[in-house]
Amino acid sequence: MDKTCAVTQRPLERLDPPVMGGVGASASEVEGRAGFIQEVSSYTDEMALEQGPRPPARSHSEWTEGAAVLTKIHGVGFVKIHAPWNVLCREAEFLKLKMPTKKLYHISETRGLLKKINSVLQKITDPIQPKVAEHRPQTTKRLSYPFSREKQHLFDLSDKDSFFDSKTRSTIVYEILKRTTCTKAKYSMGITSLLANGVYSAAYPLHDGDYEGDNVEFNDRKLLYEEWASYGVFYKYQPIDLVRKYFGEKIGLYFAWLGVYTQMLIPASVVGIIVFLYGWATVDDNIPSMEMCDQRHNITMCPLCDKTCSYWRMSSACATARASHLFDNPATVFFSVFMALWAATFMEHWKRKQMRLNYRWDLTGFEEEEEAVKDHPRAEYEARVLEKSLRKESKNKEKRRHLPEEPTNKWRQRVKTAMAGVKLTDKVKLTWRDRFPAYFTNLVSIIFMIAVTFAIVLGVIIYRISTAAALAMNSSPSVRSNIRVTVTATAVIINLVVIILLDEVYGCIARWLTKIEVPKTEKSFEERLIFKAFLLKFVNSYTPIFYVAFFKGRFVGRPGDYVYIFRSFRMEELRRASSRKMKKFIRYLRLKHQSPSDHDEHVKKKQRYEVDYTLEPFAGLRPPPLSAVIQFGFVTLFVASFPLAPLFALLNNIIEIRLDAKKFVTELRRPVAVRAKDIGIWYNILRGVGKLAVIINAFVISFTSDFIPRLVYLYMYSENGTMHGFVNHTLSSFNVSDFQNGTAPNDPLDLGYEVQICRYKDYREPPWSEHKYDISKDFWAVLAARLAFVIVFQNLVMFMSDFVDWVIPDIPKDISQQIHKEKVLMVELFMREETETLLKMQGALAVSLGRPGGPGFPLRESAGCKRLSKQ
Repeated sequence: MDKTCAVTQRPLERLDPPVMGGVGASASEVEGRAGFIQEVSSYTDEMALEQGPRPPARSHSEWTEGAAVLTKIHGVGFVKIHAPWNVLCREAEFLKLKMPTKKLYHISETRGLLKKINSVLQKITDPIQPKVAEHRPQTTKRLSYPFSREKQHLFDLSDKDSFFDSKTRSTIVYEILKRTTCTKAKYSMGITSLLANGVYSAAYPLHDGDYEGDNVEFNDRKLLYEEWASYGVFYKYQPIDLVRKYFGEKIGLYFAWLGVYTQMLIPASVVGIIVFLYGWATVDDNIPSMEMCDQRHNITMCPLCDKTCSYWRMSSACATARASHLFDNPATVFFSVFMALWAATFMEHWKRKQMRLNYRWDLTGFEEEEEAVKDHPRAEYEARVLEKSLRKESKNKEKRRHLPEEPTNKWRQRVKTAMAGVKLTDKVKLTWRDRFPAYFTNLVSIIFMIAVTFAIVLGVIIYRISTAAALAMNSSPSVRSNIRVTVTATAVIINLVVIILLDEVYGCIARWLTKIEVPKTEKSFEERLIFKAFLLKFVNSYTPIFYVAFFKGRFVGRPGDYVYIFRSFRMEELRRASSRKMKKFIRYLRLKHQSPSDHDEHVKKKQRYEVDYTLEPFAGLRPPPLSAVIQFGFVTLFVASFPLAPLFALLNNIIEIRLDAKKFVTELRRPVAVRAKDIGIWYNILRGVGKLAVIINAFVISFTSDFIPRLVYLYMYSENGTMHGFVNHTLSSFNVSDFQNGTAPNDPLDLGYEVQICRYKDYREPPWSEHKYDISKDFWAVLAARLAFVIVFQNLVMFMSDFVDWVIPDIPKDISQQIHKEKVLMVELFMREETETLLKMQGALAVSLGRPGGPGFPLRESAGCKRLSKQ
């Protein structure tokens, strides 16, 4: 049976009668749950746990006894917890939460021309702004300071119910549950251990209320649904401040990053469309394409496969040559440089946006707070440490048995034994020796899975080759004429299905590999999981594209000396085409077919915590950012091959934002808010992808396209300084009498005439040369130019990216000034408070000594106070 712990964040007077309990547990689970409830309820006698209709006042033992009785009832039990004001104050001080003070100050505004430009932009963008109060530009801001019970008079406590918002309340309650130690039965830690051991099935904050309906009270969830999670507002900005207020800083930063990324895709899409249109406009003026389509050249090409394939005319690939020019033209080089600088600019723009959000959300000093308040150890880590401690203790006991017994004080021995049981895991930690088997398993498993990915790609290659050979032997002319279309379409479908399946498998394996490492904290667990999942998904998603870009058609050999796989399958050749596979992530939305009346009636029968329990549990923020980062790789790594990639990514993200928003608001339980000042390890991964993109694009332009061979021909071999004759220059000749036995075409007269010399794409000596079919000097000239281009392109673009990184400051100037202004105002506030305190003390002292003047007794100001007052 399931047991559920519902964590609420609302004050007592707003609560409906809550329920507490668990059902169908074993004796040890009942004892563990009851002990935990007793520990929470006795937490400084202030935490409130309530059940069913409000019972008469009971002692803590009666609360525990009542919970144990409730566990015998069949069904799902709920424990609803809220924290009173004094508990919230104490925990806010412990967690060093920054809260708004009474001090209001004006935010510095831009002046002159910038002010006019900003006002014009605000008027233009007003229709696409969400109708949310938090999203409106603010001219004043309250000074924030870490909460302190001794300085409550500094804070604005006019409305105590709203001083700690719902996100902060739920965070505080969950932190208490994580720290509360349960010493009964076998459980040693708080709610995390109880969830891991199945004592409770879930622990979650409650949603504010319903998000749709006629008689639904207005709440933040309903506002998010209308202004954020609705498809009708896809053109509007996201209400990031409201998202942060409801879900916490970590989720707010993710959606803010996704919004910035989507906005930055707009200029990239525009430039990509221009590059594509340039290729479309110049296709009729492209001399190599015109030569390939010219029937008068009558160039006969060598067969594409053994025996069953015949000779073919180069003009039959006219459509393919014209289509390839759309993506392989001089403008793609400019676009590659542009996208490299775009990636650097995007990262710098995000850092500046992140600093603005940190200032607005009072996270500017969060690093120091992070070090002061350490993350709680994970339940699995504590269980492993406990196991190691018990094993070590048992070894020590065995050693004592073999030693002669010494007379000891029995009372002292009992005290030592009791203390050892309580402090068993304080000084024990997991070392690299404890984790070495897990590390070795991780290394072997990751290498094996990467090898599996390569093997699958090889299997698809063999499928393409064998299927093409089989279809070529078919007697039907229609089948033979559509071989390439059939083979390519089926191979792409197989590849797509395999990638989707392996993504799911690799995700589960990455989580299992991370679990056996037993990371100490949740942050460490998440970073290791993200790195493994990204590595495996990177290999799984990009391996087929790397094959098409750098390997397909490059190691096929030549006519008369082809390369074969397993001595039977000839390597497939690459025609003059630009291949691109884009993976689309399609999410199936579960639709509820209930009528509105049935839905309302169903909700009325259930309490808020029961309705939320039926929602999907929040399993973490890893999948959405991982998909976005993989998409970022598609946009930057191979953009030279497909300039329209940013446009498709933009269209995908516009829908993806609303899909994710709707899932968070309507389908998932409300996650516990987590404070964060950045996107964590994702930023380092994005920077790595951006650096790798420069190298990949350099190789794509140099080795995949004809950009470098055209330049070499234009400046070294062209007789009239034009591209006329380029196609003939890139083709080598082959004497058909040099075919190996059993590889010549079965129908050599398929074209209607006898062929003696056929052409193939390569730089080799002709058959009438002394060193026939050897690599020619032209090949080495082109290779040298390609390598030189890679070196120049990589270093130039890297330098330009680093220059952009250096020129654009990470912290906006106005934000830096505001942070400095806050520090000065904070010092002034405390100096004024100190002065008032000294005045009161002096007045009291004067009254006690009988001196006249009382509080008006003159007080000398220090130099520091005078200096601050002048400022």
